[in-house]
Amino acid sequence: MIRAGLTYLLAAFYAFAGYRHLVGPEPFLSITPGWVPFPEAVIAWTGVAEIAGAVALAQPFSPRLRQAGGIGLALYALCVWPANINHMAMDMARPDGGWGMAYHVPRMAAQPLIIWLALWCGQVIDWPFNRRS
Repeated sequence: MIRAGLTYLLAAFYAFAGYRHLVGPEPFLSITPGWVPFPEAVIAWTGVAEIAGAVALAQPFSPRLRQAGGIGLALYALCVWPANINHMAMDMARPDGGWGMAYHVPRMAAQPLIIWLALWCGQVIDWPFNRRS
């Protein structure tokens, strides 16, 4: 019951984030590291990837598709971590300190949790609750 609720919550979060990437890419473009080629296209495709992953994760009829969605969203969260680090560095360099450490430290610490949650909701892993034999 808890896994199902968190699965739909995570899927809704990613679907909304994907929608935001497509309709309002400016905030995402502003934190994209300079070494990323074609940033506008990358932001658009990340939005599509988030929506596709959310749909795959939320559907109840195909365990393989749900697992693929979980793996895809976990990999996505891993791949956007450099943008989050870049955002923290840029923000903390501002004269006013930007959002501050109270925002950025929990955000950085939450990234591994989001990766784990995508895998757990996708039923790729059961750790630490039930160990598969």
